[in-house]
Amino acid sequence: MGAVLRRVVAVLVAALAVVPAVGPGVARADVRADGEKLLFRFRDPRITESSGLAVSPTHRGIVYTHNDSSAGPVFFAVGTDGRTRAAFTLRGAAARDWEAMAATVDPETGRGVLWFADIGDNLNGGWPDVSVYRVAEPSTLRDATLPATRYRFRYADGARNAEGIMINPRTGRLYVVSKEFGGSVYEAPRRLRTDRTNTLRRVGSAPIMATDAAYAPDGSSFVIRTYFSATVYSAPGKTLSRVSMPDLDQAESIAYTPDGTALLTGSEGAKSPVYRVPLPAAALPKQAAPTPTRPAAAPEPARTPVAGVTAVEPDDDGVPTGVVVVWLAIAFGATAIIAVIARLAR
Repeated sequence: MGAVLRRVVAVLVAALAVVPAVGPGVARADVRADGEKLLFRFRDPRITESSGLAVSPTHRGIVYTHNDSSAGPVFFAVGTDGRTRAAFTLRGAAARDWEAMAATVDPETGRGVLWFADIGDNLNGGWPDVSVYRVAEPSTLRDATLPATRYRFRYADGARNAEGIMINPRTGRLYVVSKEFGGSVYEAPRRLRTDRTNTLRRVGSAPIMATDAAYAPDGSSFVIRTYFSATVYSAPGKTLSRVSMPDLDQAESIAYTPDGTALLTGSEGAKSPVYRVPLPAAALPKQAAPTPTRPAAAPEPARTPVAGVTAVEPDDDGVPTGVVVVWLAIAFGATAIIAVIARLAR
């Protein structure tokens, strides 16, 4: 039954891919990413559903990736020629539905830290909680089994599907981005606990059907990827720029280059590609961009900041009403199909 549902979801995703992502009123210079190039293709036959991507903080020229669900708690270190340098297994970890990863640096030790998010939930409430694993980046690129710390999470406003995590390099705070028609950014507690479930609280909106997210290396902004494009924010709901993405079969991952001037993005599938996409000037690292001036506008009601992040309520990121209607129609059709399959399976 699971295989049938998975096939149905794949068909629906393919249908969704024909819906345009860029809304009206966005300058073409803002959404064009001139200079994008194919960086490499994964050559390892074990990498068939690359769902997360992160650049190594300590190994030059190395990126990490992992497969989607049903693949085991394994991640791969890959060179920019597409060849796998090492494969690592997380000891005692589960891989129910790994959907994203992130890489940071431990400020106390200077060592790299990798985060793996087992946060997929295609039933939008099928799991009572989700998990994120923290593992010290291996100092040697050689196949090994690594110890990992597991953190359990529960959403304050109810379970949901998610495919994006990001870590603010300034604060070390973890964020989860949900994959929904009305997506959200969720903030984890400042101090994560292993002895109890941590609560994720909503701090802002996210684009429709977000598939990944990442913080800029300097922490001044972050990017959220969808199947169609990417949007860079200074805070949830505060758009800096939209960035067009390469045409991929199933866009699932995004990460910043170490200097923060470009994005890496990948797709699921055998021998799937990883592209490098330069960022427009408006989305470059804060220290490299001119200081923005705020245009005069009517005063807004005061909002309470949440741990340094301004919570801004629903933002549609310029998606036209017609596109939203198409999405809702497809969602309704998906619900009907799954209901029929469930009835026949009784």
